Amino acid sequence: FTYFSLVSRDNQTRQIQDAVSNVEKHFGELCQIFAGYVRKTARLRDKADLLVNEIYAYAATETPNLKVGLKNFADEFSRLQDYRQAEVDRLEAKVVEPLKSYGTIVKLKRDDLKATLTAKNREAKQLSQLEKTRQRNPSDRHIIAESELQRASLDATRTTRQLEETIDNFEKQKIKDIKNIFSEFITIEMLFHGKALEIYTAAYRNIQNIDENEDLEVFRSSLYPPDYQSRLDIVRANSKSPLQRTGSLKSSLRTVQVRKK
Repeated sequence: FTYFSLVSRDNQTRQIQDAVSNVEKHFGELCQIFAGYVRKTARLRDKADLLVNEIYAYAATETPNLKVGLKNFADEFSRLQDYRQAEVDRLEAKVVEPLKSYGTIVKLKRDDLKATLTAKNREAKQLSQLEKTRQRNPSDRHIIAESELQRASLDATRTTRQLEETIDNFEKQKIKDIKNIFSEFITIEMLFHGKALEIYTAAYRNIQNIDENEDLEVFRSSLYPPDYQSRLDIVRANSKSPLQRTGSLKSSLRTVQVRKK
């Protein structure tokens, strides 16, 4: 009975070790990837801030409508980066940190496993000693060995049950944590992208409301002085050929003669 009990506990312990190792591996990978995701989002926020500053600088050099449109766009885009910063902070607190904490949790479970393995090895050693005692000296000495084995078995059984309870709680908490972590991730991303859609819509309207024709007139006016058109008419009149001026004079004379008649 003791031998089969040992084998059963050994298989159980190995299965628990595999479960803990699986969590350690994949939670570690998830933590690193999510942390990288957060860092890239933070870098995107930094690049967006640079873009906002450049748009402000460019807008200051432009015509009135374009200046206002670009400034309003930059205001909206800058506001979006505040929400992106909140996204970064929430992801760090609600996703990365809980995953990171599993490093400590796994270490504690490994300590529990180590205690169970120690008790199991002690039981196996006592069983081996009992078998040797029986073979070498079938006397009352094997009764002492059996007593030692019984104590070792009780200790191993106790630690195994504690481990079973601990690993059951571990598994239950793991599933709950995974659900919470991914739910938080989805909620944080939906909140950000929902707000982003609202802000981008406003930014799009600001760009579309730029009056191209009015700014074009402003630009053209800036190229020429106020009396440019009148001077242009004079130049055009003076640039006529002698034949054109003669024809124009004859036309004027005919008009005068008609009036006299």
